[in-house]
Amino acid sequence: MEASSTPEPVLRAGDLEVRPDEGLALAAGRTLMLSVREFGLLVALTARAGHIVGRDDLFAEVWGGSLRHGDRSVDVYVHKLRVKLESAVPHVRWIHTHVGFGYRLEPEPAAPPVTGASHPFHTEGTPR
Repeated sequence: MEASSTPEPVLRAGDLEVRPDEGLALAAGRTLMLSVREFGLLVALTARAGHIVGRDDLFAEVWGGSLRHGDRSVDVYVHKLRVKLESAVPHVRWIHTHVGFGYRLEPEPAAPPVTGASHPFHTEGTPR
């Protein structure tokens, strides 16, 4: 079997750049240290940025088989990938979960952390 001579295109979404042929992913110019599975998920999600990708489809593409009932591999690796992306670029939320459907990669501003007095359920000092 002969390797394809056509290079895979560089994938981009916001400050994320993925180079499938090089096994390289950059978030805001920072190299991400990813496992093979994490990188495969990132390629699959970035290639379909803005679209929901089903867990079955992700498993088939990255693991090369059929997702068995109860298998949480995709969810575990998406979590690991999410943590790495959000550590590299903390002001951006990259991967969004669509319960019952799958995952969507789309850079969106992260919500600011909720602190004491700005929390909507904060009751300290509230008159009774």
